[in-house]
Amino acid sequence: MIHLGKVKKEIHSVEPFKKEHESYYTIPGWKGVTAGITTKNGGVSSAPFQSFNMGLHVGDDRDSVVENRRRLSELIGFPLGRWVAAEQTHGDRIELIDGLQAGKGSKNYDDAVPDTDGFLASSDDLLLTMCYADCVPLYFYDPVKRRIGLAHAGWKGTVAEIGPSMIDRMVAAGSSKGEIEVVIGPSICGDCYVVDDFVIGKIEKVLEDGPHIPYNLKEEGQYHLDLKQLNRLLLIQSGISAEQIKTSGHCSFCHDDFYSYRQDGGKTGRMMSFIGWKENGHER
Repeated sequence: MIHLGKVKKEIHSVEPFKKEHESYYTIPGWKGVTAGITTKNGGVSSAPFQSFNMGLHVGDDRDSVVENRRRLSELIGFPLGRWVAAEQTHGDRIELIDGLQAGKGSKNYDDAVPDTDGFLASSDDLLLTMCYADCVPLYFYDPVKRRIGLAHAGWKGTVAEIGPSMIDRMVAAGSSKGEIEVVIGPSICGDCYVVDDFVIGKIEKVLEDGPHIPYNLKEEGQYHLDLKQLNRLLLIQSGISAEQIKTSGHCSFCHDDFYSYRQDGGKTGRMMSFIGWKENGHER
């Protein structure tokens, strides 16, 4: 199946992210939680990670990364001892998080939750975190059952259907599909992301035929892929309505606020997505 022309850009009628500070954006529409994504600005890391790098695994000075994280913790009101971070492996493993994991991976990569690309939680005062530099952040919110989720979806995690798997896990825990809200965060856009036949073959195995295809032929063996749109289609395919999903229009490759693995030649910092219930669901 060959599709010609540029990837059709999705219409973003309402951008779900709001810039609160030079160092981070939030999702202001979700009551009771703190959710958002960091930028690359306002930190202490040196080149090529300047300056607000959140990744402990990219070769940056550990003390600089911990200082950056400490600054974010003060800005959003979640101490590092309540953060949970993962050893992300571009897979589809989702870990149920409770207070016993508080602090894991917050200051040391060695004690991060191993081999995990998704977190699910319902506990107060835990901040779920994941790192990115072009991949897609997926945020999940059930205000009725007070359940939140966060996933890291590169192309491998996307075709492994980590988004639909999160929906299944939330439903198994008691959520209703009709109550779950999803936000697809800033990541590389379809005009900037090019993949080969191998990746397209994987996509065609999991995506049902329909009027909306998230990729188009660029040249022989090369395709523009809209990874955000692919995640959206797979979530709809899993039973979530289009109205329950909001997608950011921000591209990590195009936008000066964000790190981009492809734009920066593979040596760069990481943004951090985060989501956590405020204590007792109230504003601090």
